[in-house]
Amino acid sequence: MEPNSLTYKIASEPEEMEQIYQLNYETFVEEIPQHQQNRDRRLIDKFDRENVYIIAKDAGEVIGMIAVRGNRPFSLDYKLDDLDYYLPAHANPCEVRLLSVKKNYRKTRVFFQLVNELVSYCLGKNYNMALISGTDRQINLYRKIGFEPFGPMVGKTGAMFQPMYLTLEKFETSTKAFTRLVKQKKHPLKRMNFLPGPVEVKKEVEYAFRKTAISHRSDEFSNEMNAVRAKLCELVNANHAQIVIGTGTLANDLVGAQLKKLPGKGLVLANGEFGYRLMDHADRLGLKYYKLAKQWNERISIDEIEGVLNTYDDIDWIWTVHCETSTGYLYDLNRIIEVAKKHQLKVSVDACSSVGIVPIDLKDVYLASTVSGKGLGSYPGLAIVFHQEAIGPDKEIPRYLDLGQYASADSVPYTHSSNLLSALHQAVKQVDFENRHTLGHAAKRRLSDAGFTILGNEMFSPGIVTIALPDTISSKTIGDQLKEKGIMVSYESSYLMEKNWIQFAFMGDLRGAEIEAAIAIFEKTVGCCVERV
Repeated sequence: MEPNSLTYKIASEPEEMEQIYQLNYETFVEEIPQHQQNRDRRLIDKFDRENVYIIAKDAGEVIGMIAVRGNRPFSLDYKLDDLDYYLPAHANPCEVRLLSVKKNYRKTRVFFQLVNELVSYCLGKNYNMALISGTDRQINLYRKIGFEPFGPMVGKTGAMFQPMYLTLEKFETSTKAFTRLVKQKKHPLKRMNFLPGPVEVKKEVEYAFRKTAISHRSDEFSNEMNAVRAKLCELVNANHAQIVIGTGTLANDLVGAQLKKLPGKGLVLANGEFGYRLMDHADRLGLKYYKLAKQWNERISIDEIEGVLNTYDDIDWIWTVHCETSTGYLYDLNRIIEVAKKHQLKVSVDACSSVGIVPIDLKDVYLASTVSGKGLGSYPGLAIVFHQEAIGPDKEIPRYLDLGQYASADSVPYTHSSNLLSALHQAVKQVDFENRHTLGHAAKRRLSDAGFTILGNEMFSPGIVTIALPDTISSKTIGDQLKEKGIMVSYESSYLMEKNWIQFAFMGDLRGAEIEAAIAIFEKTVGCCVERV
């Protein structure tokens, strides 16, 4: 049996080395009488300082090992006259020695996985051949994975060894599993992230995140928090911003808890997954509201909004998404604000998929939510709420949902993350609306020209491209195949699979060449599926 806790690594810790010496003794002194016994029951190889030990561990126990070294002379140089005579031309060999697996693990895949790790290491070092002295007890096993014998047997009675070598070409054809490994190592898969979150972050953001964590009660943290909040407000023309540990869902609950304090009813707009989620937020918080709900991606006109407001005179607020992530639909926020002003209403906005992607002016918006890990291009984990008016604590609101608690404590009433804050600070400095617009709309044109059905038009967000596939082609099949090729697109959400849609999100650190390459692979993948149909 092979426990789930097995791990494989290059030995680096003193306790791992000590266990290697003990396993070495058990195998090559007690089991194979190659060396003399000693009281310490430890055997340190004569090439120990040069060896790289690849080990298998079950929890803290070393249960298998294999050693590799590239320095000549090899041990086989001392056992065979003119070792190079037996080797193919252009050989760049390394020597593999001290292969040992504890008895309880010998009928598992430990041996094969050790060789798997060995090949990975050798490819990284540009070795094209591995030499081994294979014990005569396991020659058939070595042959199974491609080792070929050469030269005469060496050793002594009871401890005979067959010189063998393994070439890259032989290894590639030995088993299907190892063939896949070699192809992966020879042609590393470049991962291209077109998800709406988590997104690909810039190197500067990654470096900022890696900084040593500091206390959220320190002056240094407080200064950075204030700087980030100011930068965020500048980005969207807001009066106040609070940064909270959490997600966009939390940000919307914070907004909803404030809306509940308003005297009248509200109007919630929805024509996609996240608009309908706002209704769910409202229901769970017990908000009183009217609905203006349409089918997914169906346009909600300003006239329709005004028609509802003219019908009901007890509406005090409007709550809507700005960019409907499920489709890319972009509400005309400026017109909605105009109508709200006319009727003296407060407007609140879920801007999780628009802040950082398209310019947005929150000067006349009562409350707005967004997150760190989408358009702002940082890591997920921070919820952000913008507010126009000063807000104080309210004991009728649960502590974590009380936006006034954060406002009164400069966004730090509770434990915070300096790493996430530093990353966000760096990301906000690098928002580039023009680049987002150029990349997103160029991708839409390319896909449309290729004959794909794209939701929306130039008025939709450049950050989300939604592709409606024909019923004869499964979005899950295409998404799975793209994932295997290193292209991460959005397709696994239940609402996308139900509609057979695939989405490319342009929210992270992306470049035109990457997008072109990904779309070309997408076109080819879909084309292959069409041919099979």
